[in-house]
Amino acid sequence: MKIPSEMPRLKGYRFPREIVAYAVWAYQRFALSTADVEDLLAERGVIVSRETVRKWVNRFGCHFATCIKRDRPGASDKWHLDEVVIAIRGKKHWLWRAVDGNGDVLDILVQPRRNAKAARRFLKRLVGRFGAPRVIVTDKLRSYVRPIRELAPGADHRAHKGLNNRIEGSHRPTRKREKLMGRFKSHRQAQRFLAAHDQINTLFRPRRYQLSANSYRHVRSDAHDLWRHYALEMTA
Repeated sequence: MKIPSEMPRLKGYRFPREIVAYAVWAYQRFALSTADVEDLLAERGVIVSRETVRKWVNRFGCHFATCIKRDRPGASDKWHLDEVVIAIRGKKHWLWRAVDGNGDVLDILVQPRRNAKAARRFLKRLVGRFGAPRVIVTDKLRSYVRPIRELAPGADHRAHKGLNNRIEGSHRPTRKREKLMGRFKSHRQAQRFLAAHDQINTLFRPRRYQLSANSYRHVRSDAHDLWRHYALEMTA
């Protein structure tokens, strides 16, 4: 079957870049397995294996995440930081996540520890990219205190579990995908997948309850236009 393409051919790939970009989008946007995406493509006449889908996601997921982070508006000056446990090969790891006051994910980092050294490493990444915030909201983990005092001395640190509900909700999609994937297989896989997954969902999951129906449709259309633009930037 010859598949028409409106975009330049992706060098070294049998299928047009629209097909590759669609597979990455479907896998990251919805709670689908690679086998589910394989079936979706097969229904459209595109016969690929689930292993091919996996390779596309690994190869180009980080590309789309990088483009989204590059073009996103500046972060607000209020950050919410939290950490949640994830299991990797039967061992406990910690997913550190930061969102801004608008609920957009700033960054994630998978680490084997939940201590001051891990908190400092994560906060250093954030401050290095976004600058120091005005307010940092965390739970009552004491490991945050010294890193915030050193790296963002002017920030108002509010340590209260009840104030951090905004970021607590951002862990839910991670739990859903973790269950579907049968746990993460390695530290590298978890970091690579979640870094892309959070950014792509930030683009395609606007806070719908804050938007009228027409506004939501415009936002969704703009997101798909951006995705097509990012697909044009894909390189082998």
